[in-house]
Amino acid sequence: MSDPSSGATGRRPAPLDPATLHALAHPLRVRILDELSMYGPLTASGLGERLGESSGSTSYHLRQLERHALVAEDTTRGTARERWWMRAPGSVTTHDARELPAGSAERLATELVDEQWARTRETALAEYQAAGDDAFEAEWFEAASIDTVNVRLTAEQLRRFVADVDEVIWRYLDAHKTTPTPGSRPVQIQLSAFPLVRGEATEPNPTEGN
Repeated sequence: MSDPSSGATGRRPAPLDPATLHALAHPLRVRILDELSMYGPLTASGLGERLGESSGSTSYHLRQLERHALVAEDTTRGTARERWWMRAPGSVTTHDARELPAGSAERLATELVDEQWARTRETALAEYQAAGDDAFEAEWFEAASIDTVNVRLTAEQLRRFVADVDEVIWRYLDAHKTTPTPGSRPVQIQLSAFPLVRGEATEPNPTEGN
């Protein structure tokens, strides 16, 4: 699984090594990384205000994330007394927790990170849905889309669909991630494509092939 700011399947790096995964596997650290990913560089005190934590707490966890190259100091901002922090460039990817031994430390750490990422996505969507008419100019509400589509696919068709969407996502990441257009806002693209657990497989049509 990848965090909300990561890129496409074909261009993701290898999953986090165990030491980095365990360093990230703390709810507040995942929230800090998400906040920097979504909104850009912030100070420890700024993060504390946004997350309801003390600046001492966010400073401590930022240093732990820095040790594992998940965040870095933004040297273009700040002063000697106040450091600005940014998300380190690149994607953050974890293993599929189901591939790891049940009850193992690595699986538990992966599940914690995945669960916090899911909560972050749910919170971001809920905030948008609850936003008042004056939260954005009308053009932003008109441009946004929240859709649910149900379709029957084979595993290979689902894989191709995800790859096609990833290609589009990467085109926009390459064009705008590091060189945003004036007037742009942080936008989160949420994509979930998965088989429904209570669904049944389509049976072969007995008339086919006759």
